[in-house]
Amino acid sequence: MLPETDRLELEDHLQREILAGGPVPGHVAVIMDGNGRWARKRGRLRVFGHLAGRHSVRQVVQGCRQLGVKYLTLYTFSVENWHRPPTEVSALMRLLQRTLREQRDEMKENGISLRVIGQQEDLPASVRRTLDETSEFLAGGTDMTLILAISYSGRSELAHAFRTLARDVKSGVVDPEMIDEDLIASRLYTADIPDPDFLIRTSGEVRISNFLLWQAAYAEIWVTDVLWPDFRKEHLYRAIRGYQQRERRFGRVR
Repeated sequence: MLPETDRLELEDHLQREILAGGPVPGHVAVIMDGNGRWARKRGRLRVFGHLAGRHSVRQVVQGCRQLGVKYLTLYTFSVENWHRPPTEVSALMRLLQRTLREQRDEMKENGISLRVIGQQEDLPASVRRTLDETSEFLAGGTDMTLILAISYSGRSELAHAFRTLARDVKSGVVDPEMIDEDLIASRLYTADIPDPDFLIRTSGEVRISNFLLWQAAYAEIWVTDVLWPDFRKEHLYRAIRGYQQRERRFGRVR
């Protein structure tokens, strides 16, 4: 662990390198993984890993906003996570509410707005209220949009999109021959949000875990062995510096 002064100097150096190195990704998506393993390594319950991960969230939100990233999507809670022990799920819901209440003033000062994607109807009423209140409080923020994927599943999102299209076909609103990629994209939770340019996954696991299956089709992917509670601006900046050094081809030959 670097001393605080050295860490800040390193972050400043990396930030200047990025800003001089070319375009930054307009939309960064993050699979925040490794909280449980981080806690087990320390002989603690999984919830302590989730608590520690809050600092990483703040670091990444700050870092992306400082670099000029316009959209940041965090995979906060998947549909599959509902199968975890009830005590852990309850702790995660309380932690989400606490974090939003603690951080919303800072986010407002930094021009950050909030969006939520996922099956919000499955969330406890108190959590939905907190999300709605925070979104309203942050409305008007134009520097960056923070998108929380909560009770989210890429497959469920696609099924939802296809159901809405099927109903419109049945009612005669949509001709089946009109259905193309743009029309499908218009029915996703992210209809008015650009697709992610860059997908970061922590903890070394090499899979996308049912996250943004449609939207991440051409996202550059960066996997790091760093567990989420240890992820800092330094790691974010190194990842984005790596992104800048890639050539994005979108399936074409250059």
